[in-house]
Amino acid sequence: MSIPDFHGDLRFGQEGEVYVNHLLTAPIETVEVKRDRRWKETGNVYIETECWSDVLECWYPSGINARKEATHWSFVLEEAVVIFPIETFRKAIAMYGIKREMNRAEYSTKGFTVTVNDLLRVTSHHPQSASQSQST
Repeated sequence: MSIPDFHGDLRFGQEGEVYVNHLLTAPIETVEVKRDRRWKETGNVYIETECWSDVLECWYPSGINARKEATHWSFVLEEAVVIFPIETFRKAIAMYGIKREMNRAEYSTKGFTVTVNDLLRVTSHHPQSASQSQST
């Protein structure tokens, strides 16, 4: 059994506070906010990558492939919000994503589903995750 390191734990918590403060106050940071109506039922979130254009009759980049200015992506999950650097979402797609096509009359899209657990899991593979993943 290890002895708790109060000062190390305090420092770790403070790093999280600094990260959240930076996210909430940095003028150049942009966060793309998403919701998924079925996440609670499926355990997945849907990350859109392409959309069908009836006018152009082709698929074009949308969602995570279109928002070049967003530095972070988030999902509102009931009363919780998960926020990650956009590269974490890209990595989650590469590691765990399941390709999906949503064919709807009004708006057809392509993308990937990723479980919420896999989103959290991928933060351990993210180079900046040591202090950030605990605060998101």
